[in-house]
Amino acid sequence: MPLSLSPAAVWPIVLLCASNVFMTFAWYGHLKFKSAPLLVVVLASWGIAFFEYCLAVPANRMGHGVYTAAQLKTIQEVITLLVFAGFSVFWLKESLTWNHAVGFALIAAGAAFVFKG
Repeated sequence: MPLSLSPAAVWPIVLLCASNVFMTFAWYGHLKFKSAPLLVVVLASWGIAFFEYCLAVPANRMGHGVYTAAQLKTIQEVITLLVFAGFSVFWLKESLTWNHAVGFALIAAGAAFVFKG
């Protein structure tokens, strides 16, 4: 069965991508600012995470019915890996190595089974 590219199928993925950018910054963005007090970091992260929820909740609500809950979660996890890989390289200036690529590929292969009929 070919992948549907209807707006109902695409919009949840777009919103999950955007929400993951916010959540990645909320969880890991502070690592560049280790001198900031922990309470400030936690409060700032909560503030950033609010916007993540404003995107993730509608994405899941719109997507459920087009995708199963398990498929939505799997989509979100794969997006998280992709966003985190880019974030790690461009924001944290950390290198990704071959073992990261293999690990991510194995996770993606496992994710593919969720979509198997």
